[in-house]
Amino acid sequence: MAALSGSLGCPVRQPWLPCQAAGTYGSPRIIAELRLSDGVLVNHKRMERVMRANQIVGLRLRRRVATTVSEPSHIPVPDLLGRDFTAATPITKYVGDITYLAVGDGEFLYLATVVDCSSRRLAGWSIADHMRTELVADALKAAAATRGSLAGAVFHTDHGAQYTSREFASLRAELGVTQSMGPVGTSADNAAAESFNAALKRETLQGARRYDGARACRLAVFRWITRYNTTRRHSAAAQMSPIDYEHASATITLAA
Repeated sequence: MAALSGSLGCPVRQPWLPCQAAGTYGSPRIIAELRLSDGVLVNHKRMERVMRANQIVGLRLRRRVATTVSEPSHIPVPDLLGRDFTAATPITKYVGDITYLAVGDGEFLYLATVVDCSSRRLAGWSIADHMRTELVADALKAAAATRGSLAGAVFHTDHGAQYTSREFASLRAELGVTQSMGPVGTSADNAAAESFNAALKRETLQGARRYDGARACRLAVFRWITRYNTTRRHSAAAQMSPIDYEHASATITLAA
């Protein structure tokens, strides 16, 4: 920390690396952390020079494996987002996906997510050793429990068979959720969900190819999700954590 303070020419009080950021922040979040926690203003070019000099490197994900298996007989669902992954208020627009988590030689766990487009808060999630429909159903039920109600919300996903199943359609109807799906064959049409998955694996695996067993994987995911929602700064949430962003937005709305 002393070396970093010397490089910036000013004191840095917060030990944000690796404690707060778990050694995963790149220059944009470090700049935001310094500005908001220490009142230190620094531009990105200088920050990148300081990071190189102090051997601070943000993490990058190695690769991606597809988990989408389409159901050819499902009824077509419109794309209600059109790659607009923003929302003026929470609890109106969500994105979801399934991602694999390698835990051994050919062994995987699977994580289903429900992310709020307004704050990027992970409202619901489910982890299991299978990709049956109950995986995504449990994630949506968890989101409904977190929010109290999802009535009137739009939930955007890919064309995976889990999301096009009758069981999931029944659950959506019960919860009052409208389904949206992007065109088949491009991850850009669910980019917000893909971005969440990439960040989780990049920051929990930290360059490793797999987790050290299923238990370690579940624990790492739980810890990261807790930090993600409560303290990790997000560029789509004005460099606040998702929950802090929701609280700030609610305060502004009440004041208005």
